[in-house]
Amino acid sequence: MTPETRSLRTGVLASAAIHPNAPALVVRGQTITYEALALRARVLAAAIVRALGRPASRVGIFAARSEVAYVGTLGALCSGAAFVPLNPKHPIERTRSMARRAELDAIIVDQDTAPQLDAIAGEVRVLIHGDQPGEHVPLTDYPAVDPDSLAYLLFTSGTTGEPKGVGITHRNALHYLDVMGARYALTPNDRCSQTFDQTFDLSVHDLFMTWNAGACLYAMAPIEMLAPARFVNAHGLTAWFSVPSAAVLARERIPPGSMPGLRWSLFCGEPLTNETAERWQAAAPNSTVENLYGPTELTIACFAYRWGGLAPESLNGIVPIGRPLTGLTARVVDEELWVGGPQTSPGYWRDPKQTQEKFVDGYYKTGDRVVEHPSGVYSYLGRVDHQLKILGFRVEPAEIEGVLRQQPGVTGAVAIGYPVAQAQALGVVAFVTGTIESRDALRRAAATVLPAYMVPNTIVRLDQFPLNANGKVDRAELLRLAAAGETRDPIPVP
Repeated sequence: MTPETRSLRTGVLASAAIHPNAPALVVRGQTITYEALALRARVLAAAIVRALGRPASRVGIFAARSEVAYVGTLGALCSGAAFVPLNPKHPIERTRSMARRAELDAIIVDQDTAPQLDAIAGEVRVLIHGDQPGEHVPLTDYPAVDPDSLAYLLFTSGTTGEPKGVGITHRNALHYLDVMGARYALTPNDRCSQTFDQTFDLSVHDLFMTWNAGACLYAMAPIEMLAPARFVNAHGLTAWFSVPSAAVLARERIPPGSMPGLRWSLFCGEPLTNETAERWQAAAPNSTVENLYGPTELTIACFAYRWGGLAPESLNGIVPIGRPLTGLTARVVDEELWVGGPQTSPGYWRDPKQTQEKFVDGYYKTGDRVVEHPSGVYSYLGRVDHQLKILGFRVEPAEIEGVLRQQPGVTGAVAIGYPVAQAQALGVVAFVTGTIESRDALRRAAATVLPAYMVPNTIVRLDQFPLNANGKVDRAELLRLAAAGETRDPIPVP
C-alpha cells in the first residue's frame, strides 16, 4: 500500500491497525470491531472503484443509523470520494434533488432503503447495496486525496427554494479534529454516544472523534434518547453529545446523580439554557459540561464554553457560546458574528453568488447576532436575518414559502418561526394569500416535500400581507398576529 497524505480516513484506518479487535461501533445491538469496520469499508470502496473504473468524487450514503450507514461513510472516503449523507426520512423529491445537485458517482443503500433507490437514483449509475456488496475483494491501495478536496458535502435549507450544499474539505475537518482531540483527549477506553442524524454535521464529530481515538461509538435510536440515563448506564458511556432539546425532552428522566460515569457532556446545534445545563450537570456530576457553537460552514463547531455554573456573560437565560477555537478568529460587524480560519468552508456547492455574499475576506458571515464581553467570552443573541433555527435545524423560510407558492390557488406565502423560546423557534406559522382548498390540504402538500420540522404547524390565509414603511412584508406584524393568537382566517376558507 502506498503512503498517503493525511485525510479524514487516515485516523480511522490507523486505529484499525493498532486496535483491530477493539469494538468500534455498536448499532442495533450488533458490535463491529475496528478490523471489521475497515475491512467492510474497503470492500465497499473496491466495489465503487471497480464499477467506475476510477476513484470516486462524491458518494451518497442513503441509510440511517445502520451498520451500512457508518461503514459506508468510511467506504466512500476510502474510494477517494467525499461522502454525501441522504436522509431516508426526508421526502423522496427532496432527496432526489440533493442526489442530482451533488452529481453523485455512486449511492450506497442498506436493506431498509434499497426499495426506495429507483425513486432517488436518477442518472447515478453505480448503486451499491451495502448489505450485499458483491465480490468480497477489499481495496488495498487507496486513491490519493488532496487535503483541499471535499471530505463531505451536506445540504441545508436554502434561500432559493432548494437545499444548498456546504462542502467541507479534509483540511477543514482535520483542523477541527486536531483541536478537539487535544481538548477532550478521548482514549480507547471511552464509549461515546451517537445521537445525530448523519445529515446533521455534528455526527461527523461523533464518528471521527471516537474512531480517531480508538474508542467505541454507540448509535442511539431516537426513542432511546428519551431516556438517556438508562442508555448511558446500560452501555457505560463516558462521553455524551446531543442538541440541548434532547436534555429538555428527557428532563424528568435524568434525576441528580443518575449518570455518574459520564466524563464529557457536550451540547450544540441550538441555544443551551442555564436551566438545562444545571440540570444535566446535576445528573452527570463527574462530567464536564460544554456548550459548543458553529454553523456547518465553519466545520462542526467553532466556539466552545465550559459550564461552571451561572456566568456573568449569560444573557436571556442562555449559556454563552464562549471563545473561538484555537486557530480561528472572530469579528463582530454590526452585531453579526464573522469567523475565519482553517475551518472555513470553501463555499457553497455550485453557487458562486451565495459564496461571494457570505464568505468575505476569509471570514464567514454567520448571520448570528452576538455580543463580545470584556472577558473575551461571546454570547448569542439570535439571528440578524430571517433564517430560523428549529429544533437545532437551520431553516430558510424562503424554502417553505417556495413550496407553498407552488400549490394551486396560493399567490403569496410568508413563513415565520413561532412560538419562540430561548432564542429559537419551536415551529412554523405560515401566512398565505390567494384561494386555497383548505389549510390541511396545504400542510399535506408541504409534507410531501419538506422534512417534518419545516412543515407549518398553522397556516393562516390573509387578503394581503401587512407592509412596513419600505413596502416590504412586515414580518414583525405577522409575528405579533401569531403571538396575539390571531391565527384564524379573517375570511372563511372556501
